[in-house]
Amino acid sequence: MKVEQIYTGCLAQGAYYIVSENEAVIIDPLREVKPYLDRLEKDDVTLKYIFETHFHADFVSGHLDLSKKTGAPIVYGPTANPNFEAIIAEDNQVFEIGKVKIKALHTPGHTMESTTYLLIDENGVETAIFTGDTLFLGDVGRPDLAQKATSLTQEDLAGILYESLHSKILPLDDSITVYPAHGAGSACGKNMQKETVDILGNQKRTNYALNQPDKESFIREVLDGLTAPPKYFGMNVALNKGGYESLDDVMDKGLTPVSVEDFESFAEETGALILDTRGAADFQKGFIPNSINIGLKGDFAPWVGTLIVDVKHPLLLVSDEGTEEEVITRLSRVGFDNVLGYLKGGFDSWKNSDKEIDEVTRISPAEFAEQFNEKTKVIDVRKLGEYSAEHIDNAYNKPLDTISDWVSTIDDSEHFFLHCAGGYRSMIAASILNSHGIRNFTEIEGGFNGIKKTEKFPTSDFVCQSKTL
Repeated sequence: MKVEQIYTGCLAQGAYYIVSENEAVIIDPLREVKPYLDRLEKDDVTLKYIFETHFHADFVSGHLDLSKKTGAPIVYGPTANPNFEAIIAEDNQVFEIGKVKIKALHTPGHTMESTTYLLIDENGVETAIFTGDTLFLGDVGRPDLAQKATSLTQEDLAGILYESLHSKILPLDDSITVYPAHGAGSACGKNMQKETVDILGNQKRTNYALNQPDKESFIREVLDGLTAPPKYFGMNVALNKGGYESLDDVMDKGLTPVSVEDFESFAEETGALILDTRGAADFQKGFIPNSINIGLKGDFAPWVGTLIVDVKHPLLLVSDEGTEEEVITRLSRVGFDNVLGYLKGGFDSWKNSDKEIDEVTRISPAEFAEQFNEKTKVIDVRKLGEYSAEHIDNAYNKPLDTISDWVSTIDDSEHFFLHCAGGYRSMIAASILNSHGIRNFTEIEGGFNGIKKTEKFPTSDFVCQSKTL
């Protein structure tokens, strides 16, 4: 038997590949299925089942393409009602793969169809659980995503999750390995550990949610500090439940080089958003007016989903040459399939055509320290937890993920400085502000991490971030 975790850092997502003898299963596959097909071919095994722990909200699964290419059936837990053919497992139903078995344990709460898969080895020993978003390392799945699909409140769902954990998972042996669907950085939880694999016994000891004295305390603690989910989550659920376009077709359409002249025309005629995926340092020096910068080398897909929201919105890409396929792949992971093409020759082709170019004013932390005084206006776009831990005195906290709510409140007649932790998010914010006609600001390279090193201005006392969540 072989169990492989296939972890994708930018989504903080874990898919699982399990092989026994000449058969395999894959749990919660990503949208691009070629890596799985390559593994199957290399191991000379047949994919017998594709298991889904639930209808995912934060990414589009590869279950449909993978099933089409391999013939393997898709398996969901009880109460699931997808708009395509699938096996709807009964609670405690057992599936055989080679010499091992997988038992479906219905664990509703995060969503009503949420199911944990228990792996039983060739000797009949229960060895691992694939918990999806029911149990994370250090946390449990947020119980507020399924409210719209039911008449239940988030308190009701949290109570159901409590019962699932205590009736199905906590009675299992401490030695069992826990393989969750997500790790730290995912918006599906609030307090996940940085590790991606653990044993159940350790989670029983260290996971705050598993150490509450009663159901009422569990509900209160799980819901405390839970921020609103990203707005694109509902659209991803709809795609996972209702179906989507083949990634092959998405690639064929998106990987279309577009000349400078046609690029400009397409943007005007279609209303496409120009998405510039270059790094912040390159974007700052020059970019197409009104384009939005979300750098590929970062949490690219989640920020696209959070800030653009509408997965059907047409997109035109400006990317570093040679990265176009990766950009489209990562966009597809969160359901953004409507890529009309990319600028042939990258930004240099636009620049060399003498087209209009915009810029963002950026300074170093040292320059900022020299200009800083008690009247300086500073906007910090980090998350509230980061800001609460430590920040520049009197800085305004306006998190990037809520920029659509606060951008209209900015007074462009008053100059301000803009920063995040390292420069990635503040350049995204700068591009959005710029597209709204707000230009009277200076972005700080290196963000708060660089600012702290200058030691020339007042900051709040440091508070451990875990205490601010």
